[in-house]
Amino acid sequence: MSQNTTVVRFENVTFGYTEGNRILDEASFSARKDTKYTLMGQNGAGKSTIFKLITGELSPERGKIHLAPGATIATAKQVMHRDQLGHTVREYLATAFEDVPRNLDKRIQDVLEVVDFSTPLDRLIGELSGGQQARLLLAHALIQEPDILLLDEPTNNLDADGIGYLTAFILMYPKTVLVISHDADFLNSFTEGVFHLDVFTGKVDKYDGNYTDVVEEISARVERDRAKNAQLLKTIQDRKDKVNFFAHKGGKMRKLASKLRDEIADAEENMVGVKRDDRTIPDFVIPAQELAEVVLRIDGVKVILNQEPHQAKVELVLRKNNHVLIKGPNGIGKSTLLRSLASGENPDAVISEGVKVGYYQQDFSGLDFSETAYESLASMMDVPDEETIRRTGSKFLLSRDELATPVGALSEGQKGLLCFARFVLQEPGLLIFDEPTNHINFRHLPVIAKAIDSFKGCLLLVSHAEEFVSQITFDQELDLSRLIK
Repeated sequence: MSQNTTVVRFENVTFGYTEGNRILDEASFSARKDTKYTLMGQNGAGKSTIFKLITGELSPERGKIHLAPGATIATAKQVMHRDQLGHTVREYLATAFEDVPRNLDKRIQDVLEVVDFSTPLDRLIGELSGGQQARLLLAHALIQEPDILLLDEPTNNLDADGIGYLTAFILMYPKTVLVISHDADFLNSFTEGVFHLDVFTGKVDKYDGNYTDVVEEISARVERDRAKNAQLLKTIQDRKDKVNFFAHKGGKMRKLASKLRDEIADAEENMVGVKRDDRTIPDFVIPAQELAEVVLRIDGVKVILNQEPHQAKVELVLRKNNHVLIKGPNGIGKSTLLRSLASGENPDAVISEGVKVGYYQQDFSGLDFSETAYESLASMMDVPDEETIRRTGSKFLLSRDELATPVGALSEGQKGLLCFARFVLQEPGLLIFDEPTNHINFRHLPVIAKAIDSFKGCLLLVSHAEEFVSQITFDQELDLSRLIK
């Protein structure tokens, strides 16, 4: 690759999926060679779209995207494509190469060690847990050893050990890395610069420093700009009042009025466009279904150890207001347990008759991607009411345009917010959450944690986000790793 210090440069790039929805508007920015960056912006701003523009999957309407000559690119995507679930680990990782190398198995074993994952290469991807699939998505990008490594929400579904291995890899990686993530601690450990995509202007601002420093710098800048404008507006109003008084006087007073008008024009010219903060969802409540005392009984749990299933006996009787945290490392069977409960296919568990179940799946496979977001919300109501649907969607930052969009075309973050809007309309008795922080903007997480904590029904939660979990009160913990000795 060229010794030029710039590896990616956007030059006045404009792009939008529709005419009225510009994601980028003459955006210009550049990334240096061998530097670690964070790409930030609110859910739906278009961060993943920028990655697709860099890889060439999408092309700009106007402007140019320059890459260093010979630069290679690889992307670790957010979720495993459903078409891949029937492939083996070997078949999937082979797709990382145009020409499959003779030493493929050796290359695969080496990269799986980097992401702390061990599995037979002929194992089907559909048999893997969400956390194991997340490691495989990373491995697919890392095995290519690209000059530009794009990581889209790479910590989703990873436990603490997985995040630790990934952090160490990024720190040691000798080339350029761009990361989309909402995990502040993870980002602070390696970030040297931040690109902030402003959803309101379609511009990208570049900052030096780590993630938290930049978030604070943006907030401080907003306050400075607001204070400056407030002072200028005060000056403008004062001068206008005096102009109105002096304009009807004669002689020198009229000249003074003219001078004051010039001062007004100068003050108006000095007004700055205040950078708007990312919008945060307001506080909300998930109404709980009226229930009898017992909601769920669990007598047994399947635990996966060394890729072998083991049956363990438990005695869990869950009632309304019971909140249960389910713990254990990736691959032990947490998501499998939640899926079997939500589907009613767990022979060792009984959900009381009539209980409505709200289920947040980490890959959103419970959503119908062909429905519009509006139709998805309407399906949660016995009698759909347009005003209620639109008002609820708006609370979760789903505008009229987004409600008319097919669910499959929403960003991953918007799909997550759609799920919470669905729960509000559903009024479930039992909520089952599998990694509900995945893809969600960090600004929304305290609001979501508060809503979950105050839920009056029964709750089962799996999450590796420790700060998020700490904001929720749990009556019980079920640690799958302790069930098998």
